[in-house]
Amino acid sequence: MGLTKTDLFTVEQNELAKLAKALAHPARIAIIQYLLKTNSCVNGTLVQELGLAQATISQHLRELKEIGLIQGTIEGVSVSYCINPGKWEEAQFLFNQLFDTYQSSCSKGDCC
Repeated sequence: MGLTKTDLFTVEQNELAKLAKALAHPARIAIIQYLLKTNSCVNGTLVQELGLAQATISQHLRELKEIGLIQGTIEGVSVSYCINPGKWEEAQFLFNQLFDTYQSSCSKGDCC
């Protein structure tokens, strides 16, 4: 399989694809859900909460941080993570824009 030619797609399409890829793992969804539920910065509690190894959690946190959905702050020797509000709103807007374009014609019997 060849490389994706991102220049063939809009900025929004490329960004939405990156966000979807970052969310495409159940551990990352669980991390996001936990951060949303606690609505605060967390660090070591993710290991106890999710039951995954620290190395695994760190890998998933790195993926989420690289895309910008979460942000981290250094506190002594540990890093605390929380939702990045600006990026979260951008992601919400892009996904809502995509889902809002759907208009079902199946209810009218026009479905394929």
